[in-house]
Amino acid sequence: MKIAFFTETFLPKVDGIVTRLTKTIKHLIDSGDEVIIFCPEGGPSNYLGAKVVGVPAMPLPLYPELKLGLPGPAVSEALEDLHPDLIHVVNPAVLGLGGIWLAKTNGIPLIASYHTHLPKYLEHYGMGMLEPLLWELLKAAHNQAVLNLCTSTAMVSELSEKGIQNTALWQRGVDTESFRPELRNEAMRARLLGSNDDQGSLLIYVGRLSAEKQIERIKPVLDALPATRLALVGDGPYRQQLEKIFEGTATTFVGYLCGEELASAYASGDAFLFPSSTETLGLVLLEAMAAGCPVVGANKGGIPDIITDGKNGCLYNPDGPNDGSESLIKATKRLLGNDLERQAMRHAAREEAERWGWKAATEQLRSYYQQVLEKSIKLAA
Repeated sequence: MKIAFFTETFLPKVDGIVTRLTKTIKHLIDSGDEVIIFCPEGGPSNYLGAKVVGVPAMPLPLYPELKLGLPGPAVSEALEDLHPDLIHVVNPAVLGLGGIWLAKTNGIPLIASYHTHLPKYLEHYGMGMLEPLLWELLKAAHNQAVLNLCTSTAMVSELSEKGIQNTALWQRGVDTESFRPELRNEAMRARLLGSNDDQGSLLIYVGRLSAEKQIERIKPVLDALPATRLALVGDGPYRQQLEKIFEGTATTFVGYLCGEELASAYASGDAFLFPSSTETLGLVLLEAMAAGCPVVGANKGGIPDIITDGKNGCLYNPDGPNDGSESLIKATKRLLGNDLERQAMRHAAREEAERWGWKAATEQLRSYYQQVLEKSIKLAA
């Protein structure tokens, strides 16, 4: 097959969407498919044999990490050269709308996928009143597609309820070879702690430091459990505010880690806390689980697809008293309170992660592609 991706998010950016895309592209190329990616400029011109076409892009003022690309003549020319069998638009925005238009004008079957819960982000930036309008815009874009893929059952249900048609689940995946418990080590643990004084429990968070991740909800946990320490791995626009919020606490701002260092960080923590209630999936949770680090996450969005409460991690109620802090404290105490139970959760977390390889997730995606192509052929006949 020949597949053209349109995405506002790609390398060199690092996040769950880019991870899914790079792993997917690898397995598509390994299967003999031809792939082209249209994305904001600044990345590589080639990725594992897939052609990458960068387009001029401007950062979104509200969220500068997201760059909005404007497709020009080079995009149309590259598309004509490839003659793709289908177009896959990831998180339709400005560049994605260009992909939708090109699919429609050229009679190319269109698939879209939903990865970022932008309507729920708005309330964290003081723009909650725009949520109904954004849903209408998303509905108009996604309903141009033959198939709309979501990364969790909760998102399949929510998008269907909002009037987005032809939704289906794109199963999760994680790299269980890169993320594994054996990478736990004292040197990384000391780095995360910010000292060699290894006493108490080490809590870790990995991801963007941004408002919608609700990281400040971890501070009451540190107050309630004074023997705990926190490592925040990642960076982002909310870092300065978080440094003020966590001032005076046993918190280390580690910055970005990647590769084996990141995998070692996951494995070296005692518990992974992920307070965000806006996740369509929460890939970092799967990575932590693959590394054998038991997790605490919100009982909302895509996270309950991953965490079975009390078995491979603990769920908290983000809508509970005090912005969910009481429930988050309780869930963390539950996870840390009994060493035997925590070790059992470690093993169960790893076992759950082992069920979800990227190869299987990509084979499922290829099956969706083939169904769409067969349907388009029948309609054209």
